[in-house]
Amino acid sequence: MTFSDFPLPPALLEGLAARGFVAALPVQVAALPPVLAGRDVLVRADTGSGKTLAFGLGALARLSPELRVQALVLCPTRELAQQVSGELRSLARRMPNVKVLELCGGVPFAPQRASLRQGAHVVVGTPGRVEEHLRKGSLSLEALSVLVLDEADRMLDMGFEPQIARVVERAPVERQTLLFSATYPESIVELGRRYQRDALRLDVKSPAPTGDAPAAAVEQRFIGVPSEERGAAFLAWLERERPEAALVFCATRAECQALGEGLRARGWAAVSIHGEMGQRERLHAMRLFANGSCTVLAATDVAARGWDIAGLPVVVNLGLSRDPLVHVHRIGRTGRLGQPGVAVSFVSEEDRHALAALERQQGRAIALEPAPSAGPPAPPPRPRRVTLLLAAGKNKKLRAGDVLGALTGAGGIAGEQVGAIQIDESSSYVAVAAECAERALERLSLAGVKGKSVKARLAGLSLRDGRD
Repeated sequence: MTFSDFPLPPALLEGLAARGFVAALPVQVAALPPVLAGRDVLVRADTGSGKTLAFGLGALARLSPELRVQALVLCPTRELAQQVSGELRSLARRMPNVKVLELCGGVPFAPQRASLRQGAHVVVGTPGRVEEHLRKGSLSLEALSVLVLDEADRMLDMGFEPQIARVVERAPVERQTLLFSATYPESIVELGRRYQRDALRLDVKSPAPTGDAPAAAVEQRFIGVPSEERGAAFLAWLERERPEAALVFCATRAECQALGEGLRARGWAAVSIHGEMGQRERLHAMRLFANGSCTVLAATDVAARGWDIAGLPVVVNLGLSRDPLVHVHRIGRTGRLGQPGVAVSFVSEEDRHALAALERQQGRAIALEPAPSAGPPAPPPRPRRVTLLLAAGKNKKLRAGDVLGALTGAGGIAGEQVGAIQIDESSSYVAVAAECAERALERLSLAGVKGKSVKARLAGLSLRDGRD
């Protein structure tokens, strides 16, 4: 089934075509008809299955340009809210004057309040910050017609139920409520009873990993190694396989930090994210990795929550999680939507109980491969893209289209050499092909953006890097 089979406005169909979306995924096929018909739905769908389009298209399809805040999407984390808002902006790009606004904690309140005064049609945010705006009177839900609770199970696990309740109290009774969850515990069923009316329940199977089994597209490998030799074995594997990108899960913040620093010392483009880093530092590292500007991302489970990186080829576990479902969720970040992926786990004697639990969960014996031996030294691969950091953002009314036009105008670089463009409040990240980085910087320095000079430089692997 294709998106043109749904009763979507032409502007949305054009936006989907521009993104290369033609065939609808299972969650979209199941959920879009009732969502477009205005019915409440409670959907169990896996993370990465395409649910954002399922509720996003429904919300965008019925917007009225003259009304403010007609759709509200609540997400459990800032990272997920940023991804959802980015997806909705991309879909709405061909819709005139539609504004999507993020309201998340960890950033100043005043600029968000100013943006709300200017008007927004769709708000995506975390429950705490959205509730704060409602309480302080900077956000009104009088015109709200669609309320989305995305990854509702995680919001409940994180203790957001009181904030969700206060947000719903401010929403009109006559509204459509869409609830998406990766699991179906009784707490989610009760949430649906409380906030929805005659909701259609959908349990959608998809090519993405399910809640209790890894995706068929993921090739799993398990390497046996003593814990004290795990770092050396991983480095030998990395130098032999030389993946284009690898997400490496570490058990502790210290291990995560040490791995990133050790790899950088050896010349690898590597970054780390963990819970003791500030939000700005984590966002910087994730942007570089998602843009293809670094090869290895070392992460803890907590810091990596909510991040979805398209086309990730490899996930590595330095040790096994004690919870088999955590293992499934980790490796489910590769092999998504039927794409091939590899998951490599380095298993030591200390992991024997976790390994036994994983064998019971997967219903099979797991054979351990021998640890790889170190080969002859070779220079690490260089990322194919670099990321430019611009000292201007929404505060200068900068838009992605403006940056793209400045880079690709007469005498500029080719459009296919420009990757993701992310506009923040006072800065912007632009991915470009490595071979044209100098030309892109020169272009921005000489021509500027919208006729105005913009400072731009290469983004370093850390905000503390001298280049930043």
